[in-house]
Amino acid sequence: MTSDRTDVLVVGGGPVGLFTAVLLAARGLDVRVWERRTEPPVGSRAIGIHPPSLDAFAAVGLAGAVLAEAVLVRRGVARSRGRTLGTLSFARASTTHPYVATLDQHRTESLLRERLEALAPGALTTGTTVSGLDRHPDHVVASGVGPDGATTTLRASFVVGADGGRSAVRALLGIRTTGRDYPERYLMGDFADPEDPSARTAALVDVGPDGVTESFPLPGGRRRYVALLPADAPTPSGVGDRGTPDPEAAARLAALVRSRTGADPDPASCTMTSTFGVRRRTADRVGVGRVVLVGDAAHEISPIGGQGMNLGWLDAVDLAPLLAGAVASGAAGPWPRYASRRQASARRAARQAEANMATGRPLGPVAAVAREAVLRSALALPTAHGLARLYAMRWA
Repeated sequence: MTSDRTDVLVVGGGPVGLFTAVLLAARGLDVRVWERRTEPPVGSRAIGIHPPSLDAFAAVGLAGAVLAEAVLVRRGVARSRGRTLGTLSFARASTTHPYVATLDQHRTESLLRERLEALAPGALTTGTTVSGLDRHPDHVVASGVGPDGATTTLRASFVVGADGGRSAVRALLGIRTTGRDYPERYLMGDFADPEDPSARTAALVDVGPDGVTESFPLPGGRRRYVALLPADAPTPSGVGDRGTPDPEAAARLAALVRSRTGADPDPASCTMTSTFGVRRRTADRVGVGRVVLVGDAAHEISPIGGQGMNLGWLDAVDLAPLLAGAVASGAAGPWPRYASRRQASARRAARQAEANMATGRPLGPVAAVAREAVLRSALALPTAHGLARLYAMRWA
């Protein structure tokens, strides 16, 4: 029997797991985090932080530090074949944060680590992989393997699986997932921003006939480009996700951006390249006894739209008061209510992502003109602010 105890063990020290731990520590719970990585966070990866997440960050004293480094995107511009179809303002999307903030994921994670350390010194343990969950009516004994190969155990009132789409916690619980893979593949990279200065704080979405190209400003005068790859195109070789650029992929992405939008990013300025496919997965259950899943461990959606990380954060916002109440009362936790709310939000986000993908698929000349007309009309309507609220995740 282990003598080391905690109220909540969070498995996974990425952005969702760290924020879950911050919320719990802010409520006075004793919390630990096991993170399998030993190295500090690297790479820009997920960059969008939506208004509901910023509201949640503000509640734990984190929004100021994030906003001090982030770019505030206050509008989105739809384009096609060199013409502007319309502009979507985020001014009415939130009374507190009328914008979407963009910040490299490694910086967001670092700020979350700093906030957790301030609230719960020593809570984060790196280099530890969960290997077992021995569940009891009133506690869970978690086993892990540390960086030296030694086994460690921890008795927790609750365990939160925030360990991503390939969740070890979910596998240990025997929970299956259902979903589908999509044919779309995307190439993305970060470059020195080549856009006109008037668009330097705008998200740009080009829906030309050859397929969508999106771009988002980043701190330091950089811009993230994401381009749909042609269906018959081979996946660029040597492209990873660890924050390093591949010269061949950078040149290829720059050529796609140039041919579709007219912007001319310099491949030599590229700091990151990555390819990704699209899939949708939903866990059959999000909780078993005193173990519950959050983020991609519970529901994985398309990265298009930048909602996945934010969904995980909002899972944590919903879960934290439930866990705090359960720790205080000794209850096992109201997972059915939590599950129904959060999986409903994930379904809605997934449908939105699917709509975004459909809007960005290649089309023939006639259909492309029709798509432009529909977008131009939708963005000109007085109700367009409703679209801004949708993209800003005010429904979540």
